Amino acid sequence: MPESDSLKILKRAILLEIRGKAFYKKAAEEADNQVVKDFFGMMAAEEVSHIKILSEQYKSYQANDKFIPRAVDEYPADVADQILTDKLKENISAVGFEAAAISAAMGMEERAIKLYSQRADEASDPEEKALYKWLAEWEIQHLELLAKIDKEVTETIWNDNSFWPF
Repeated sequence: MPESDSLKILKRAILLEIRGKAFYKKAAEEADNQVVKDFFGMMAAEEVSHIKILSEQYKSYQANDKFIPRAVDEYPADVADQILTDKLKENISAVGFEAAAISAAMGMEERAIKLYSQRADEASDPEEKALYKWLAEWEIQHLELLAKIDKEVTETIWNDNSFWPF
């Protein structure tokens, strides 16, 4: 029996999250500063949460052809204000490894958002649609946080070097 589109997408999603976890874990290991290590470690932990959720959904769908309903109040809190501290921004060099990791992570988050949003639009099962909408929103929060960090560290380096292209 051929594998359903739902299972194929779940496997792709799990793989994306596993790669994200590995990336953030490595970035945490490579960071020179504890604040930056903690930030990347928190992002890796978020990916572990996604892997767990997707794996549970995979098992449920594989066994029963059904997704596990998710409650609306399970949406993640906005972590940007909790994480984006001056201390974090001060310890990420705009031209260093951490800034490159932020940039690469933005690309990963964009791919996840695209996959999840697309599947939310295509899914006919309301629980599957809700799952992917929820995951897309969670990844959007990650992308917004990373973009804010990237913007602020870039502006800092421009200010420090009096470099403004206009």
